[in-house]
Amino acid sequence: MPVMNSEYAGRKPDEFRILTEFEGVPNSRALATYKTKGGYAALEKVVGGKMPTEELIALVKASGLRGRGGAGFPTGMKWGFVPKAPGEKYLITNFDEGEPGTYKDRYIAELSPHMLIEGKILGAYAIGAGKSYIYLRGEFFDEIAWCEAAIKEAYAAGYLGENILGSGFTHHMDIYVGAGAYICGEETGLISSLEGKKGQPKLKPPFPAVKGYLGKPTIVNNVETLAVVPWIVRNGAAAYKAFGTEKSAGTKLFNISGPVVRPGCYELPLGYPLKRFIYEDCGGLLNGRKLKAVIPGGASAPVLTADEVENMTMDYEAFAAAGTMLGSGAVIVIPEDVSMVHVLENLMHFFKDESCGQCTPCREGTGWLNKMARSIVAREATLEDLQRVFTVANSMAGKTIC
Repeated sequence: MPVMNSEYAGRKPDEFRILTEFEGVPNSRALATYKTKGGYAALEKVVGGKMPTEELIALVKASGLRGRGGAGFPTGMKWGFVPKAPGEKYLITNFDEGEPGTYKDRYIAELSPHMLIEGKILGAYAIGAGKSYIYLRGEFFDEIAWCEAAIKEAYAAGYLGENILGSGFTHHMDIYVGAGAYICGEETGLISSLEGKKGQPKLKPPFPAVKGYLGKPTIVNNVETLAVVPWIVRNGAAAYKAFGTEKSAGTKLFNISGPVVRPGCYELPLGYPLKRFIYEDCGGLLNGRKLKAVIPGGASAPVLTADEVENMTMDYEAFAAAGTMLGSGAVIVIPEDVSMVHVLENLMHFFKDESCGQCTPCREGTGWLNKMARSIVAREATLEDLQRVFTVANSMAGKTIC
């Protein structure tokens, strides 16, 4: 089982401030405020200093940064897959954030969207992309406005546009607003939507890094992934790896919801004890209720029992070993007086509605599971129906495109 770095094992969450350093800072979304904490210094170092792109990619690789959208793929390695040959290339930020229980990317935009903007420009420089998009969920009205304002400020300051900082590097950035489809959180479904097509995932290979948006090399990174890159450039790979575990480096934003005393968005080092997070940092469950289960990484992550929470650490390897996943880092707490069948019915209602309909196992299976969950809640199900739930679920897992 991974353990926390002994250097910070006794420290409190408010000491782990990379993405949350603007909490409580007045006018934190403004460019002037961002620059008071080193904002755009990384861009000036890399782009203004004409750092070789291979050096930037190597730095991100050395930091151990893994994608924060759910898959956890090494970011520097992903950037390295883009062909070096000249030509059109794109960097797309996945800001769809449709996973139930997840609001970490929205929190980044609320605190300081310039973290994302600077990180995007650095990522674009690394892969040689002259154009990038932020794919934003349509319901995020405030976040759209905040990102648009930050982009305008960046253009006015010369951090976006032609010949950035006299480097010869040109980069333009736009926002694309989706229509609230959960499936567009999957990178190839997102690309399909950005191309004006129905938001449906594509078969891989080819992978987007080789053939993505408009058939050109494309990297899709999550908001949280890109927002931390400027800090890594300013402070170095070793400083970032000082947090987390050997294989799960750095800090991560965790959302916690459900009947806990202090729900919200917390920045914690990967490898942090889940039980300590729930009972110490979040104050435990309301009114002395007892814990029944936890969904650790958003609605699509398999459930952990209360017993499994006891010695669980929050990192990619520990969750995988327990048969679940870190996912988006959305921790959903379920107390003992809540029926797991009602939880199942609620989740299956969501997934039934959000299925893109492309693959038969998902299109039909989510509907069947929703019906069967409703029949169990209504006390109309039989033992054969319960077995049929397992049969349908096993016929879906790993048998669809996404």
